Amino acid sequence: MERALYGPGGFFVREAPGAHFRTSVHASGLFARAVAELLARVDTALGHPAELAFTDLGAGRGELVTGVLAALPPAVRRRVRAYAVERAARPDGLGPDIEWCARPPAGATGLLFANEWLDNVPLDVVEADAAGVVRRVLVAPDGREELAGPVDGADAAWLRRWWWPLPPGARAEIGRTRDAAWEAAAGSLRRGVAVAVDYGHTRAGRPPYGTLTGYREGRQVPPVPDGRGDLTAHVALDACAAGGGELRTQRAALRALGVTGTRPPLALATADPAAYVRALAAAGEAAELTDPGGLGAFTWLLRPVGVPCPLP
Repeated sequence: MERALYGPGGFFVREAPGAHFRTSVHASGLFARAVAELLARVDTALGHPAELAFTDLGAGRGELVTGVLAALPPAVRRRVRAYAVERAARPDGLGPDIEWCARPPAGATGLLFANEWLDNVPLDVVEADAAGVVRRVLVAPDGREELAGPVDGADAAWLRRWWWPLPPGARAEIGRTRDAAWEAAAGSLRRGVAVAVDYGHTRAGRPPYGTLTGYREGRQVPPVPDGRGDLTAHVALDACAAGGGELRTQRAALRALGVTGTRPPLALATADPAAYVRALAAAGEAAELTDPGGLGAFTWLLRPVGVPCPLP
């Protein structure tokens, strides 16, 4: 998975993610404006520092960081230092005021935002055999699978805490690498708020056969680690939150940031038809972002660092 996604010629090194799958960032500019509102609230909680960091972790081609900067009030914008964290090369046309880097800056003060990043942190898949022994699943580049030896050590301890018991035939995804990646990302902040947004699950409702899948050119495909498509698995966000933080649905988080999906009054259609059409389109986009059966079901993990949580 590491090689297929991030190795030489790997999917995220070579491809623009937006050409293969659609995230909240691609669905509507309202998402970037909501993140800008969150950054402004973090700024207030920090007491308006001379330099305010915004770190877009898993930045793709810089769509979110560009949208956030454009949506900020001038008084906040001129103090923001923006970072786009991605393994691919810097894309052409990205604003010169955005720093392109391979890892989050250490000791930053501000907001770190990781939208659909943790689901692409590589992990191992395991399966319980007919005797109930949990074994690691090995995958060849052509997708053929076989079961290896029993899982032990730290991986087995993680499964016991967060996923077991596994009946014969059941699968799990060991999220220990995601926990460590999140701790490192959140730990890069000196003060501020770290946010991870992803599709996830908790121990009360783990999927019995795991969630690993692939995406290519807008279609869901088998998770073959050949570098031609995305490989993704839902995140055990309760495990990531064990080190601190709060979990919210995207629906609740975006509504707290002013994205409600309220339809404009019909009177506006007569008074200002163009404004009515714009407001109606925005309401439709907001409804998609907050749909509890779609993007609204994503989970936000918010970890304040030295400040109160900026969402009520």
